Amino acid sequence: MPASATKALRVAVLADSDTRWKWGALTASRIAPTTTHDTDIRLDGYLLRGRATPTARQLGEVGVRADALTEVTSVEFLRAMGEKEYDLVVLALVGGGVQAMLHGLGRVWSDRTDRPVVVTGYVGVVYEKLADGLLLRHGADLVLANSRQDADRFRAVYEGVGADASSVTEVALPFLGGAPYTGEHDPSAEQGRRPYTVVFAAQPSVPESRKDRTYLLNRLIRHARKHPEREVVLKLRSKPGEHTTHIEELPYQKLVQKADPPPNFHLKYGNMGEVLDTTDLLVTVSSTAALESLHRRIPTVVLTDLGVREALGNHHFVGSGCLASWDQLDEGHRPTPDEDWVARQGVAADGGYDTAFDAARERIAKLLARPGGLSPLTPYYTPVTAPGYLPGILARHHLAPDGHPLPGAPAADKEPGPVRQVVRRAARGAYRHGVQRVAPVIRRMGEL
Repeated sequence: MPASATKALRVAVLADSDTRWKWGALTASRIAPTTTHDTDIRLDGYLLRGRATPTARQLGEVGVRADALTEVTSVEFLRAMGEKEYDLVVLALVGGGVQAMLHGLGRVWSDRTDRPVVVTGYVGVVYEKLADGLLLRHGADLVLANSRQDADRFRAVYEGVGADASSVTEVALPFLGGAPYTGEHDPSAEQGRRPYTVVFAAQPSVPESRKDRTYLLNRLIRHARKHPEREVVLKLRSKPGEHTTHIEELPYQKLVQKADPPPNFHLKYGNMGEVLDTTDLLVTVSSTAALESLHRRIPTVVLTDLGVREALGNHHFVGSGCLASWDQLDEGHRPTPDEDWVARQGVAADGGYDTAFDAARERIAKLLARPGGLSPLTPYYTPVTAPGYLPGILARHHLAPDGHPLPGAPAADKEPGPVRQVVRRAARGAYRHGVQRVAPVIRRMGEL
């Protein structure tokens, strides 16, 4: 039901990993049109049950709080959307999940004109499967683009297939922020200042091979040995046994056990923004952390050691002025980012970030106030336009082509009992063990 001026805005966020929960919850707080409502926002979080369902530790590290947080299956979420009233629903999922929920929600709200506004988008840099991911997200009222460049690309894809592109709305990444970088710190312990700190932002799936990941780790350790006056930090996304947005078969924690790092080399978890508070040089292959760093004007390097390749995602940074190798960094190179490139990426280091979400807020406010309510959700993919693709996407979420639950779809009416919870945790543990232990062994055997 559309919100009135006398009640708080009710928002639901459905996420399938820790990073997407962070993006979805922060995005909801940024785009909620609170100017026409009480200042309070009621945020209900729903975590989609699966291999990457975040642990309590991961949720705590994200640092985003919800008024309610529930783990659900796709069918359970759809049932909740039919029973509860929200003003705004944010789908923070992979493309296939978004598409399935759009069809499921279309069925749930088929007889309603007062349905919520539906929003979706991307957690970070969009460097692969552009058309596939975008068309799977088509049908939401707003498809958020994190930069001017992305907004242009998104509209071109939609218009190119004859789909409505009006949903594309330019914003920025919702987790940018923090104090601007003020310059290098004096490493002298006598002056009581912290040492110059180099942070390598690791990624779960980039690069993939043991050889490449071992190379990057060894170069980081070599940099620590070459510069003993510096603190060298390996920033990790998850602990062994946890999953995030991507599967990590070869955790750096495991690889470092076979190395012999010097005393000034450290592993670190925690919120990326807090890590950047004490960072003098951010190094990565292609992590979104590079955009967070650039936003704060911290010297930022995107590595070229393994090539500039689409498979690594670092091709996205061509033209940024940030591409460099470990050899260059060892010798003291400091990159100078290209200001025009930075501006196109939605980084808004010039202070424009404060207004980056205005267009989305205004659009949502207009949709909520539309006389007669909103029209039905109309994704580009239908049984007519994609009869060989869409049914498989929906079936993964136990939905039939018309959006109804398939027979036998898991949908508990209450919290699972102790036995079911134990079985579920065991199943997740077995899956993660298979991904991180068994699969690499089988792969190596296949290469013999």
